[in-house]
Amino acid sequence: MQTTGILEERKSSILLKNRKGSRAPITCDRASVAGAVSQRACVYCGARVVLNPITDAFHIVHGPIGCASYTWDIRGSLTSGSTLFRNSFSTDLREKDIVFGGAEKLKAAIDEIMEKYAPKLIFVYATCIVGVIGDDVEAVCRQAEKTYHNRVIPVKAPGFSGTKSQGYKLACNAILQLLAPHENQPKQNGINILGDFNLAGEIWIIQNYFREIGVPVISTMTGDANYETLIRAPSARLNLVQCAGSSLYLAQRMEEKMEIPFLKVSFFGIEDTTNSLLQAAKALGDKETTARAEAFTKEQSAKVRAAIAPYCEKLRGKRAAIYVGGGFKAISLIRQFREMGVETVVVGTQTGKPEDYETIQSLVNPGTVILDDTNPAELEAFIRKTHADLLVGGVKERPLAYKLGIAFCDHNHERKHALAGYEGVVNFAQEINLSVNSPVWQAVSSRTI
Repeated sequence: MQTTGILEERKSSILLKNRKGSRAPITCDRASVAGAVSQRACVYCGARVVLNPITDAFHIVHGPIGCASYTWDIRGSLTSGSTLFRNSFSTDLREKDIVFGGAEKLKAAIDEIMEKYAPKLIFVYATCIVGVIGDDVEAVCRQAEKTYHNRVIPVKAPGFSGTKSQGYKLACNAILQLLAPHENQPKQNGINILGDFNLAGEIWIIQNYFREIGVPVISTMTGDANYETLIRAPSARLNLVQCAGSSLYLAQRMEEKMEIPFLKVSFFGIEDTTNSLLQAAKALGDKETTARAEAFTKEQSAKVRAAIAPYCEKLRGKRAAIYVGGGFKAISLIRQFREMGVETVVVGTQTGKPEDYETIQSLVNPGTVILDDTNPAELEAFIRKTHADLLVGGVKERPLAYKLGIAFCDHNHERKHALAGYEGVVNFAQEINLSVNSPVWQAVSSRTI
């Protein structure tokens, strides 16, 4: 594969699916190469995006105002209750605080919040500058818990201390710290859904499916979650992990500490949504539930296939490039495109694991370019090389797609319409068709790829 213009240190993170079908290793799950212009976010951002959808929690960003601004309302998460989580609170550290320390400012911020709002739960994020000056955030939080008898949980997440995945782990540890006093609850027949953040109301769609098949959802982590629903999580019989990149560690620790087994699932696409519902029903060991799940998924799959058939006719033979955050989403998108007659020619993730890339290699055709932690220059080069008609990514990839004169689909957390579940399959097909087959491309004098 031609790799002219690609940094030498990046070449092992780029793979071309070979014609023989054998699988090759790819370098992944490591710190980004310096100077490569990675599209990953920092450790603090990784922690914040996992915890932020908890609707009634206060999120205090202990650092400069820019850190709070960067992650303000960062996910398109919806709520059925409190809207507190859509606010961003900051200690706004200045030069004087850097010199003399910011611990007193943090203490004053917690005191003010407790006096005005008395929340049951506060998360305090230690950012880069706090990691440098050494404020004892943990001590301030411990003292606040003793004073107010509410939960004040530190999240020590300096951006320079690792990758975005490290931020996910820190967020999971914060949730475990919240659950620790409630671990020994009696088990009840129900599930927790981990790694879904209720983008455009997707967690409500999934909850409705489980309601249809008779499975109670006890807690969601963290979409549309609140303090009371979170502390009931240890009573569940099964954890379902939607976004493995952000929540697999949490599921593993809950299995160790609370004896709750878990399944990795995905509710994107007909195939994965159906399999996830059936696996969950069978894991609970109830024949009636399994029968209801089989009937429900069969009915919904038939309806959705009929609904998307006209779009599939218009999309058959198109070529797609995918660049998303986690491996589970990339895998589901490959399967969705296959169902629609669209070939995936480029696929990459920001935080994929070796097992994710093994699955991706098993799904794509020979000649497909596979990328880990790529940058705009690499992505542009391979989109041009493979003649992709469409790019699926996040908001940072949108300008690249339009620059190249190809269609774009936002599959990140800024979107405002549901793409999960059976309803999401129809929405996705409609959006892909509208974008790929838009008359605007006829007005472009010449495609740039």
